[in-house]
Amino acid sequence: MSGFNFDNTYLSLPGKFYTPVKPEQFKKPEFSVVNRDFFSALDIDFGSEDEMLSILSGQSLHKNSNPFAQAYAGHQFGSFTMLGDGRAVFLGEHLTNQNIRFDIQLKGAGRTPYSRGGDGKAVLKAMLREHLIGEAMHHLNIPTSRSLAVIKTGEDVYRETINDGALLARVMKSHIRIGTFEFASYFGSKEDLEALLHYTIERIYPAIKGDKNPALRFLKEVMRVQIDLVVNWMRVGFIHGVMNTDNVSVSGESFDYGPCAFMNSYHPQTFFSSIDVNGRYSFANQPKVLKWNLIKLAQALLPLIDTTIENAIPLAQQTLDSFDTIWTDSFYTVMLDKLGVENKTVNDRHLADEVLHLMEQLKLDYTNTFAALSSEIEPLTAPLTENPLMKKWLLRWKKRVAQNSYGFETAKKIMKNHNPIFIARNHTVEKALDEACDGDYRTFNQLEKILKSPYSYHSGCSNSLNPPSQEFQNSYQTFCGT
Repeated sequence: MSGFNFDNTYLSLPGKFYTPVKPEQFKKPEFSVVNRDFFSALDIDFGSEDEMLSILSGQSLHKNSNPFAQAYAGHQFGSFTMLGDGRAVFLGEHLTNQNIRFDIQLKGAGRTPYSRGGDGKAVLKAMLREHLIGEAMHHLNIPTSRSLAVIKTGEDVYRETINDGALLARVMKSHIRIGTFEFASYFGSKEDLEALLHYTIERIYPAIKGDKNPALRFLKEVMRVQIDLVVNWMRVGFIHGVMNTDNVSVSGESFDYGPCAFMNSYHPQTFFSSIDVNGRYSFANQPKVLKWNLIKLAQALLPLIDTTIENAIPLAQQTLDSFDTIWTDSFYTVMLDKLGVENKTVNDRHLADEVLHLMEQLKLDYTNTFAALSSEIEPLTAPLTENPLMKKWLLRWKKRVAQNSYGFETAKKIMKNHNPIFIARNHTVEKALDEACDGDYRTFNQLEKILKSPYSYHSGCSNSLNPPSQEFQNSYQTFCGT
């Protein structure tokens, strides 16, 4: 059989957390994209292409695979809903040679008990998008789901139009979500909730096993990794687009790249999702929504934080009250890294505030403006030197970074690791996906290659620096793909 090393520890949880289900049998699966580097990184011997295709399309099962769909719940746009894997089936937990555990999940694998009337299938364009954005985020050094492959199913899938069906072989350290804990809290017993907590700590946060209050410590750890994650989204101008509690992993990984997009010209209220009509999940709202989501996790954990609700609430509140300070410190640390400031002080924060205000006022491109500070690429630097207001800010900034241990050279080293030159530009992504769905993968492959080294300039790729036209920007929308 193929080189998977499957285990099934999730099935040790009470049965209400999952339902055994097999992937649908599809007519004529074929690989669309294969992530061979990732196979190697996970110590998976690709072996025979036919055999790997058969397993990753769900047509045959690995000897140690016990497929199932997860149950979970979640607050979607602020409203609570019973959910679950409506179009995803787990094949198992792959263990690398170093015993690092990864979920292997087939997205688009057909109906499950949680499909709620849906067909359980996925379309090629949406799965190619999830693959592409996952790879972009990985190479931006942001924790993320990734895919081993995108597989065309050989079937038509009906949405607004007829689409090619597809599967995504998605990989994460864990698919446990805030919504999983909400499900246990709303629909399970205290024992169910406790079993989920102990399992999650054992799997993701083993260092806190001996803590005197593991539920409270777990809340703190999830808050920490999620703040780090969303701060890094802000660092690269990423807008997730659907930060429902069922899309927030307790392991601190980004996933579910449906309505996501990268910001072009800076405006804090930017959003693209067609279903986010009020901008709940706009760029600047992401930390606010994260805090709201963490409150929902805290509420779910209350029975385990203390035996009495009167004692549990202030303990949870004390932890949540630290969010604003931790977020602010983390955000400005990252923003001042983007400006190349060494030995940061609170007084330096005005530099970041000022440049963001100028970028909004002048409608400057978010990625290109920061990249220009440490580069000599003329298309990037021109907007900074042409405006009098930006020139004044540049003088103040240069005076500050001159105080670094080696002046501007230190600043360049700091900025190089924090300011990408290339991102998955929305118009380029759409072009690549549309052409790939028509059978032409040249733009898709070129874009994927560029995104593998986003912090380095590639000669001959200057077109990939260009933001979209204003017409595209004004009309662009993203969709969830269901």
